[in-house]
Amino acid sequence: MSKIRLKNIRTYSYHGCLIEEGKIGSDYLVNLEIDCDLSTSALSDELKDTVDYVLLNKIVEEEMAIRSKLLEHVANRIINRALLEAPSITKVAVEVSKINPPIGGDVEQVTIIMSKSRS
Repeated sequence: MSKIRLKNIRTYSYHGCLIEEGKIGSDYLVNLEIDCDLSTSALSDELKDTVDYVLLNKIVEEEMAIRSKLLEHVANRIINRALLEAPSITKVAVEVSKINPPIGGDVEQVTIIMSKSRS
């Protein structure tokens, strides 16, 4: 089994439970890791034989653009879309980090980590 990782995808999004977060927004980082078989594409050198990381980045950007109260909700949407749109993926892991979260303390970021395997 092989992996494809997209690291530190930066977005400006409007997630959070506070009304202000939906109006002001904040910076986010997303890391995506997928498990798949890259042996065919390693030999063929053809995009059709692999998981297109342009598609993966597009999924992250589109889902991060949809407001959610919880990071878990947006992460779950990213996972489900990746599994739906790239059938050769066997597992998806995603980390969504909110930079400088408004939680009443000096916290650089808060991160949720979720994963799901194809059933």
